[in-house]
Amino acid sequence: MKQNIAVTAITAICLLIIYTAASMFLKPSENERNKTLKVGFVYDSDESTPYSYNFIRAQREAEQLFNGRIETFVRNNVPEYDCDDAINSLVDAGCSLIFTNSYGFGETTKRIAAENSGIQFCSATCDNANTEPVLSNYHTFMGEIYEGRYVLGAAAGLKLQELINTQAIKPSQAKIGYVGAYPYPEVISGYTAFLLGARKYCPTATMEVAYTNTWCNYALEKKCAEALINNGCVIISQHSDTIGPAVACEEASISKTVFHVGYNHSMVDIAPTTSIIAARINWIPYVTGAIKAVLENRSIERVVKGHVHGNDIGAGIANNWVQVLECNISCAAPKTEAEIKRIESNFIKGRQKVFYGNYIGVNPFDPEDTYDLSSGYIENKNASAPSFHYILKDVINILEFQ
Repeated sequence: MKQNIAVTAITAICLLIIYTAASMFLKPSENERNKTLKVGFVYDSDESTPYSYNFIRAQREAEQLFNGRIETFVRNNVPEYDCDDAINSLVDAGCSLIFTNSYGFGETTKRIAAENSGIQFCSATCDNANTEPVLSNYHTFMGEIYEGRYVLGAAAGLKLQELINTQAIKPSQAKIGYVGAYPYPEVISGYTAFLLGARKYCPTATMEVAYTNTWCNYALEKKCAEALINNGCVIISQHSDTIGPAVACEEASISKTVFHVGYNHSMVDIAPTTSIIAARINWIPYVTGAIKAVLENRSIERVVKGHVHGNDIGAGIANNWVQVLECNISCAAPKTEAEIKRIESNFIKGRQKVFYGNYIGVNPFDPEDTYDLSSGYIENKNASAPSFHYILKDVINILEFQ
């Protein structure tokens, strides 16, 4: 008995010594726990453009939230398809987490991620996280912005119907102009949701789209907006990065009936008499959540709240990823604010239909590929990146313009 007790005691002491020694080697030191996380950001523009500024808001929010725990490194005005040097410079700077903010960065970012498995890479608006090769350190994310576009379209439709009711325009003149960057699903999905929201309140509304074939070009965006206005469009909206369309509307309003609906931030200060409302993706939940995950050595998709699809995540109005900004009551139609709140509430409750109605959509790159919206279409069902890519027959026309 005594021998057994002695053996047990010796064994316990040995285990304690082993545990203590292992703890000394395996447990992070105080310095390691308090080590500053280096976080990199790659932007296709800078804060002079609404899109990048909207992303910079999230960066600055993270800097305040994690004050003293992170150090940020920024690369501005990086060409989309020539971004190797910018991203690699952040790798060389010792960043453990790198965000890129534009679709055109996605392919390069994923390739560099494959070469640097110890660094987490997060690409905004991209759709390649779950395509082979799937990398544990490469992630994509985007707000479900079609919800915001539908709300903005409702505000536009209310304004169009007000103009018809006051005989400022005829029903046949309820035409929306849309400045789009590229004929990508992201853009097509957005302007389709916008028009469907508008036609809910103004059934005669139609749309004309002009592509710039670039995300960020003030002069070209403004020129496209001017062409749309000259074609008779009375409301101009956009999926492009600058204030060019808003400026075009404000200038044209001196002699024409025209209003503007913005994107990425409120443009009321740019176009105080014509800009009705705007919406934006709120990048703060993802950026701060991803940083928190890396600081805690946890999976990004387990920390960030949203709709997770493998290494991809997105969310909408319900999770504050999409925000409809303040309505300019000086030019909005009556009851616009109340109707916006009602639609937002429906989105939060999961009751709002968007891609639905008596419409036939045609794939612009394959006329044989069509889609009947009478059966409905669920956007962002399997990914954060939009997938709807059909042009609605008879109500949307693509303007060939450069």
